[in-house]
This record gives sequence, C-alpha cells and structure tokens, in this order.
Amino acid sequence: MTVTHDHPQDGATDPEALRTRIADLLGASRARSTALTEAVDEADLVAQHSPLMSPLVWDLAHIGSQEELWLVRDIGGREPLRPEIDGLYDAFQHTRASRVELPLLTPPETRSYVAQVRDKALDALGRSPLRGRRLEHAGFAFGMIVQHEQQHAETMLATHQLRAGAPVLHAEPPPAGSPLPASEVLVPAGPFTMGTSAEPWALDNERPAHVVDVPAFWIDTAPVTCGAYAEFVDAGGYDDPRWWSAAGWAHRVDAGLVAPQFWERDGSGQWYRRRFGVVAPLVADEPVVHVCFHEAQAYARWAGKRLPTEAEWEKAARHDPDAGRSRRYPWGDEDPTAEHANLGQRHLQPAPVGAYPRGASPLGVHQLVGDVWEWLSSGFHAYPGYETFPYPEYSEVFFGGDYRMLRGGSFGTDPAAVRGTFRNWDHPIRRQIFAGFRCARDAGARDAGARDAGARDAGSDGVA
Repeated sequence: MTVTHDHPQDGATDPEALRTRIADLLGASRARSTALTEAVDEADLVAQHSPLMSPLVWDLAHIGSQEELWLVRDIGGREPLRPEIDGLYDAFQHTRASRVELPLLTPPETRSYVAQVRDKALDALGRSPLRGRRLEHAGFAFGMIVQHEQQHAETMLATHQLRAGAPVLHAEPPPAGSPLPASEVLVPAGPFTMGTSAEPWALDNERPAHVVDVPAFWIDTAPVTCGAYAEFVDAGGYDDPRWWSAAGWAHRVDAGLVAPQFWERDGSGQWYRRRFGVVAPLVADEPVVHVCFHEAQAYARWAGKRLPTEAEWEKAARHDPDAGRSRRYPWGDEDPTAEHANLGQRHLQPAPVGAYPRGASPLGVHQLVGDVWEWLSSGFHAYPGYETFPYPEYSEVFFGGDYRMLRGGSFGTDPAAVRGTFRNWDHPIRRQIFAGFRCARDAGARDAGARDAGARDAGSDGVA
C-alpha cells in the first residue's frame, strides 16, 4: 500500500478570485452573527443565559476585537480603533461567568464598532497581496478570522439553546433518513496520513501531516441515536456505576445527571426534548446530542464497545484505501454542499441516520461531518513537528489537561469552520455543546457486551 500526503490545496490561487471568495465568506459569517444577535431584544443580548456562556453582546464585540487585532492592525497597519476595550474582550482575562459584570459596550455601540472594523478589514483585504508573508499567504489571516467568527456563531447558537423564553430561531426540517446496510464497518489495519500540511487555512493544531499506523478496528456507521441512547437510560444506565469511569460516576452523582441535557419525560414515560424553545417528542433515529464525554463513555461500555481514538476517527473519515491517500472530507476533496452534510445551522437539529448518503466515506461510514460533534477517547496534544502559529493561545495553552477531543462538526458548524482534519476539544463534563458520539471496538474482539440479549447494537438505524 502506498501512503501519500493529503490532497494539495492551491495556495497560489488567482489573488482576485481569492479576494472575492474571502469577501463572500466574511459577509456570510457577519450575516450569521447579525441574525443571531438581532433575533433577540437588547435585554437578552446583555443577559447571561448560563454561567457557561458569555452574554451574546460580548461574543459579538469579541468577534470585532479579534478582527481588528489581526486584519485592521496587523494586516492593514492601522492604529487601534478603541484600544481601551482590548482587555474587556480578551477571553483569557475574564471567565465567561464574570463577563456580564464588565463595563461592556452597549448593543448599539457594539454594532457600530463591528461595522467600523469590518469596513477597515475589507480595505485591508483590498490592499493585501495575499501571498508572501505567512500570515497573508493564501489569505490565511482572513481565513482564520472567518473561522473564528463562525466558531463564535456556533457558540452563540448554543447560548440560544440555553436561553429561556419563546422561540426566536426557525429553520426547515432536515431530509429524511434511510436504513443503512450495516451497523458497523471494519477499518483495516495499516498506516494513513493524519493531519495536513497543504490545507491553506488549516490551523496550527491540524499540522503537520504525518503517518500514523492504526490497528484494525470496527466503527459504527452512524452516530448513536436518541432511540438507542434511551434504551441505555431505561435500562438503568445512569444508576449503575459499572459503566462509568471513577471520574464519570463522581460527576454523574455530583451533577445529578439522569438523561441527556434538555430531555424530559412525561407521566406516561414518553421522552421529550427541548430545542430552541420548542418541546417535542424525541425523534428515535436522530443522533443523540447534548451528552458529555462521561455519558458517551458509559453508554459505549454498556454497549460492549468503546469510544474511538482520534486517529481511528480521522482514518475512518479520510482514508481512501483504493487511492492510498487521505481525503479532505469523507466524500472526497470538494467542499461540503447541502447534499453532503448537515452544516451551517440550516436545520437547527441533527438529521436522521442515513439522511446524507453522498457524504459517506469510502468504507461506508455516514455522517462523520455535521449533525453532532463526536466525543473521542483521546486527549488534546500536539502532532509531531507541531509549530505554534500565529499565537499560542489558540492551541498550545490547551495541550494536556483533562480535555477530550471532538471531531466532525455539528448542525451548527459552518462549512468554513470544519474539515476532515479540524480538531475541537472541551472538558469532559460539557453538555451545552452540540455533541454526540459513535462507538468503536477492537477488531477480533467478541461482540458480546454487557447489555442484555436482544438489545440493539449501538449505531444501528435507530428505530426504537
């Protein structure tokens, strides 16, 4: 088998075409941030809807502050617009819980500020050669800011989920699902290229491309569904410490976890879920969301399986065994479309299993990109040959600790902010994020798990 480096991306794109593309992406990211902040009144903008989240008005001004720092001051060479507010919107100076007490810009002041920043950022875009200097080559700094704004848009979307009150966000339902031919597939042993050295807007923790030899393993063809997870809950999974790690069980007890966040059951035993202010019956074949790492790990153990490692997930998502190389995405090298994956806040919910057959990997693994971030067993670490760029606070300061990896993006992730190599991470207790999981198991290991005979395998078509 030949192992090659990942698909080369054109870092020498025609500057004018690249300039137009960047302007379009900046416009799309701002349109989304604007929609999320204009959907509520000023009282909701300045309120703290959860101590885990910033006030929405802080997120918006922080977006502008980062854009000013990199595109206006660095690339554009301009003097600071409002240097006195730099500290207010530095994420490392203030915890999310404390930001509501800061002397923040008012909503009108914030909107005026981000508009001024954008005007000057577009001027910098018009003057940048988009080549040469590493920060400007292939528009990297602009791409970094597009991704940053879209990441905060997903954070603001999570804040909307935690917000009380009448629904203010609306979207069309996702496409229908369809049964998959198998509940799991075998990923053969062997090397593959992990990470990237060629993707021009890849962030530092995705670099460099390097070969990893992965033993054979089985992986679920779809994320674990609400129907499958409800079986774990109804079987007493939250009451049995056998399925939980010591840390997981301690957290389950301390936090009083009894089911995924936003689930509730009526007097008849029917499960419901609350999503963006709407309460509706649980959809059995929809991937489960709003579970923490500990819950995902407990379910996997109950199912007689485990969570994938980060290398296993990326191999399942990117490796093309016929071509002997790693793709940009499970389906190939082309950018995501609405037929490939559930991204970009189009549907405000995960899509049923089997809804995106065109997005499957060569081995037949579905919905690896979009729908739900997937918890993995690996911690967050640097790849061999890692180099911090352009600042240590994006990745380096987070290496180690108790973080667990999340891959693949969610229904709230924009296509510009996710790819086959993109790495996300969070504390294992976090549930407000749009996270679910799929299971894996060692090849050759017996399928007999701890669950009762006749129970459905994790990752099946989810029909309860």
